[in-house]
Amino acid sequence: MTDPHSPVLPVKRTVDELGLSTRDIRALIGIMLGVALGSLDTAIANTALPVIGADLHAGAAASIWILNAYQLAMVASLLPLAALGDLLGPRRIFLFGLVLFTVASLACSFSNSLLALSVSRAVQGIGAGGIMSVNVALIRLIYPPQRLGRGVGLNALVVGVSFVLGPSVASLVLAVATWPWLFAINVPLGIAALMCSLPTLPEKARGEHRFDPLTAFLTAFTFGTLILALSAAAQRESWGLILLPLALALTAAALLVRREAGHPAPMLPLDLLRRKMFALSAVTAVASFSTQGLAFVSLPFYFEQVLHRTPVDTGFLMTSWPIIVALAAPIAGRLSDRHPPGLLGGIGLAILCGGMISLALLGDDPPVIDIVVRMAICGAGFGFFQSPNLRALMSSAPPERSGGASGVIAIVRLLGQTSGAALVALCYGLFAPEQAPFYALALGAVFAGVACLASFARLWAD
Repeated sequence: MTDPHSPVLPVKRTVDELGLSTRDIRALIGIMLGVALGSLDTAIANTALPVIGADLHAGAAASIWILNAYQLAMVASLLPLAALGDLLGPRRIFLFGLVLFTVASLACSFSNSLLALSVSRAVQGIGAGGIMSVNVALIRLIYPPQRLGRGVGLNALVVGVSFVLGPSVASLVLAVATWPWLFAINVPLGIAALMCSLPTLPEKARGEHRFDPLTAFLTAFTFGTLILALSAAAQRESWGLILLPLALALTAAALLVRREAGHPAPMLPLDLLRRKMFALSAVTAVASFSTQGLAFVSLPFYFEQVLHRTPVDTGFLMTSWPIIVALAAPIAGRLSDRHPPGLLGGIGLAILCGGMISLALLGDDPPVIDIVVRMAICGAGFGFFQSPNLRALMSSAPPERSGGASGVIAIVRLLGQTSGAALVALCYGLFAPEQAPFYALALGAVFAGVACLASFARLWAD
């Protein structure tokens, strides 16, 4: 008979309340470690770019490829790897991505030239694509349907906090070590994620559809060139460097749609986008992540150039957003198991819109508490939207298309963040430096308003 005073009982009760076994929890730890690695790496490299470029004797323009190689490879590989996840099972794709990311991180830490580092970063980006393309599909296999909101709430928490805390992590590492350690620390974390994931990740029956390499190439080319065009716009390149990749992306997309016409499980998931709930949730995600991109690219300039705060002060001022996201996302995830995601998301995005308006109206000399409160309002709104939206995307897709739905989640997040960064660059090109953050934040409020309307529209979707 079990001792009623045994310390094991509270743990068992907690596991039972979640509807998960100990094996499931270990699998979740492995998934979340992988997601954190993939999400952190972009922000970490952004922060360290000047240091890395100087050490490798590379100019600013050339150093951008340290970022572009990772981002392009990840975006280009997301949907092809998601399709492979539907075919081979998400477990295999996640483990492949985790191993590749870990090995490539080691290669990055030993790179002694810009070319070597850029190639290693591209391989790392493919690994991150493997992780991020199927992570939510794996969560769907682990959590019972009635508690899926809790699982996607945890995923939203990890992604959101990792994205925002990346600069702080990079600063801490660079304060005590050289830049190769930014990549070397991924290795033990990747091994830990593998040790948790390898024996515990759930299996899924293989799909019946064949993998088409040409379709995979067209999909990768479409999104790769689209992100290249957005990145060129963000860096204020010439119109030729923006319009050429954009034209190539549109051409490849047209060929892709024509090739996949009538396919029961297209790699570019137009079948899912024909579902009103899925399409509105995707629009909501793109617009809301554009808001986040507009905020997190423009606010550091506002704090440092307009308010004359130090980079350390800026880091602290930015933290209230992710802290409140961390508190709000799990709560919203639980609520999404009982209430319509359109309602919860709409409320959260209305709060985010109000928070962005309040940030745009801060003025030239606001007190710290005023900034922190307004950032916290934005964090509460964003955290309250994200979990219900993830749940809506996954639950509106059939189980056999979980990989495709998971890939769309990663794609729309990256498209939104990249679009937000490009729009900040546009604001700085059109307005004076002290005025540009105001217009960027106001534009972020507009995107949050659009996302709010799209979310509420889901209440009438079939």
